[in-house]
Amino acid sequence: MTRSVIDPITRIEGHLRVEMEVEAGKVTDAWVSGGCYRGMEHVVEKRRPEDAAHIVQRICGVCPVSHAHASSIAAEKAYGITIPNNARIIRNMLEGAQFLHSNILWFYNLAALDYVNPINGLSADPDGALALAKAAGTSTNTDFVALQARLKKFADNGQLSIFSGNWFDADGGEAYKLTPEADLLLTAHYLEGLQMQSKASEIAGLLGGKMPHVMTLIPGGTAFVPTEQKLDDLKMLIKDLKAWCDATLLQDTVALAPFYTDALEFGKGCGRYIAWGVFEGPQWPYDNDYTKQMANRYMPSGVLDELLNLSEPDESMITEYVGSSWYKGSETYQSPYFITDGEFTSYDVTDRYTWVKAPAYGGKPYEAGSMARILAAYQRKNSTIVKMVDQLLADTGLTLTQAQSTLGRTAIRQVETVYIAELMEQWCDELIEAVKGGDSAYFETPKTTTGAGTGFWEAPRGALYHSEKVTNGQIDGYQIIIPSTWNLAPKNDKGEKGPLEQALIGTPVETIDKPINALRTVHSFDPCTACAVHVTEPKTGKHFETVTSPWGVK
Repeated sequence: MTRSVIDPITRIEGHLRVEMEVEAGKVTDAWVSGGCYRGMEHVVEKRRPEDAAHIVQRICGVCPVSHAHASSIAAEKAYGITIPNNARIIRNMLEGAQFLHSNILWFYNLAALDYVNPINGLSADPDGALALAKAAGTSTNTDFVALQARLKKFADNGQLSIFSGNWFDADGGEAYKLTPEADLLLTAHYLEGLQMQSKASEIAGLLGGKMPHVMTLIPGGTAFVPTEQKLDDLKMLIKDLKAWCDATLLQDTVALAPFYTDALEFGKGCGRYIAWGVFEGPQWPYDNDYTKQMANRYMPSGVLDELLNLSEPDESMITEYVGSSWYKGSETYQSPYFITDGEFTSYDVTDRYTWVKAPAYGGKPYEAGSMARILAAYQRKNSTIVKMVDQLLADTGLTLTQAQSTLGRTAIRQVETVYIAELMEQWCDELIEAVKGGDSAYFETPKTTTGAGTGFWEAPRGALYHSEKVTNGQIDGYQIIIPSTWNLAPKNDKGEKGPLEQALIGTPVETIDKPINALRTVHSFDPCTACAVHVTEPKTGKHFETVTSPWGVK
């Protein structure tokens, strides 16, 4: 039996360690450890909800909008506010811009280097890369001859940065299966993706005042008031971004998938999914029926069991267990009465080994993220999602069951990204029409300053929960469950492992000092937490350490 430790994992946000037992070439046990304690709940105590909406954004520089959104929803429920329709549209667009930035970043610049070897593109035929792009129907915006020359200069320099020191050698390796032409094409889109992220952030900055950590998303609505010039700028940016997403994302997914069909055989996880929904729907308001509101979001809510049977979310079913984590006590707490009282002891996989708590729904772990959102929308018969998922499955030859895997989780997220780009164009047109029609309502003042509320929302990585109690305009209780807490959960009070730990078990490890499939599985969840690799082999006493690039952190 071999002990393999990935610590820290790069190309994610934060600090993450993965420890695995490997026997007969497969992972037989796994422990996921989040190495960062934030305690943001304590930071916002005795502050105003308006302040909290700005402060909690500092949890993450990649998905700050989602935290502001969930916090504002919680405050609006406590304050008795229904935000104006214009605010709904603007906040959807602001959230959509962040999702587009994050999803493109994840697919091309974080996860892609598990599958794409840019240096292998040096031996490609540029004409062959162009022919491949045309055959796949994907973007041909890049001069492949010029890109190859640029890559050669880069390689000759010897400072390969993110293109080396991860999981492949400069001269390629068995773990990387793309042809040189495919590697050159996807390297081109890696670089184009950086430009598209910039456009998405420009949209968020225009709507939010700045990005990251926006200023205009506040309890009660939005402080952004559109002008004709700003609407023109928005429309052009969204048009460019949508055109690239339409031409590139799903096409690249279909082109890449056949080379890595082995990744359909591992990474399933717990097989249960949870989504609170994101992007408020047009049926506004909802007569205080929050469950209906969540179900009618553009990406709707849903709790799915192992057979993908869908039920409505119930806050009373949410619990958190702290007995495997570095917190005081060993209790299981029920929503909304959670405890965040950190107490580090030691790293011990037989006891406590992470700062991440173990959230559960109905006593069981659930996977959150894009897969959960897509499956919830699919089961609710969202016509656009159903059509796109069915087409992706047909183009890749997959079934919905096979899609619940490392490769499937990586592939299906592009459906969501293309859908959001389409929605962005729709919302922009709605806002333009509303402004032309004279609608000038963007903010609603509180009806009370004492109350309690929970914001169920989604960040790009999954189900996000902010709950607060307010007394005379001051917070006297606040709790957060971030998306990656669901996915990175340690074993619970019944000894059942969290989704990522379950997904790692059974993953093949062909090369002990380069467990690439484990890394692919971790990255398929896009965890918001960061890793280097230590591998030990008890039989020989050997210890391997792979030095990873510091450029991998978002």
